[in-house]
Amino acid sequence: MATRISTRRLLMAAALSLAIPVAFAADDERAVSFFRAIQLDNVGPVKRALSQGLDPNVREPERGETGLIVAMRYDAMNTLDLLLAQPGIQIEARAPNGNTALMMAAFRQNKPAVLTLLGKGAAVNQSGWTALHYAAAANSTDIIKLLLERHATVDAPSPSGLTPLMLAAREGQEAAVQLLLERGADATLKDGAYHQTAAEFATKADKPWIAETIRKHLASAAKR
Repeated sequence: MATRISTRRLLMAAALSLAIPVAFAADDERAVSFFRAIQLDNVGPVKRALSQGLDPNVREPERGETGLIVAMRYDAMNTLDLLLAQPGIQIEARAPNGNTALMMAAFRQNKPAVLTLLGKGAAVNQSGWTALHYAAAANSTDIIKLLLERHATVDAPSPSGLTPLMLAAREGQEAAVQLLLERGADATLKDGAYHQTAAEFATKADKPWIAETIRKHLASAAKR
């Protein structure tokens, strides 16, 4: 339960990263049917709404997310393929909290969706929160490896300077911490808000074994 709460807090915290104007969906039958169908991965009503002229980039009122982001929130793979085939679909559209479809797919540990979005040109790196942050928070080593292979910035800073390593350490995601350290993450960096290193974040979060892993890595690196 603690991990679930803290990862939810990550998504909420991203709201500080970006403020953008959004055009929310009109409260009409097409929009309601569209987003309900996406959650169920029911492509029939989605197709119908689009054929009736609904903008494929329309945003739902609750979170201001596009259909593509909502599809990733619910692992709706059939809907993902349908939306990506729409002319003018905005792969890089951000929700008001900064989330993109790729970031949501990484957080949901949906590797096939991550591969599909990358194949369509989704950006690995961007300012603020990134897909690598979300993969680290979710302890998804497969997606971390995939993003790093696509040149994700290993020490990408969040708006407050939180790196993926710091986030993984705070969340107690040991496999992600170990992988990021192996791939060159800088464990000496400090964030801009609390001025703490990854090991210090782990200690504050009552995860001393993570802090010890990081300290051993730093000690080993110092001997080389």
